[in-house]
Amino acid sequence: MPNVCPALTRRAAATAVLALGLLAPGIVLAAPTSVEIVAFAHPPVVQALQPLRTWLSTQGTQVKAVETDMESPAGAQRLQALGIKDHVPLVIVVNGSYRHKRSDGSPVELVGFPSTSGSTKGWTLDEAKDIITRAGTRR
Repeated sequence: MPNVCPALTRRAAATAVLALGLLAPGIVLAAPTSVEIVAFAHPPVVQALQPLRTWLSTQGTQVKAVETDMESPAGAQRLQALGIKDHVPLVIVVNGSYRHKRSDGSPVELVGFPSTSGSTKGWTLDEAKDIITRAGTRR
């Protein structure tokens, strides 16, 4: 039986190829890493996050970063959705979670002020950057 609508067949094939991600070998079409910063919009929080904000601005389309003022209704709602009830100055959510693993496998929560390098408590800005970078490579 002859094909009465060859354009439809080509369109269906093209859609299938796109849907299966078979556009070209080795090309991965991944969504950008999602980073949400829920924080107070005043000092000293603003200053503590400035190095991370600067770094995020250099990541181009690989990272989509959004910020929410913790004291706004949207910020309070987001904290509630994350299950955070304590008074904290900031939370960094990467791909939907603030709980992650450091590169050595130990658990870390990106909550509260960042610690200085070499500290055994909390998290550092370098660890946050590493978590964000690794989150993008796992997609």
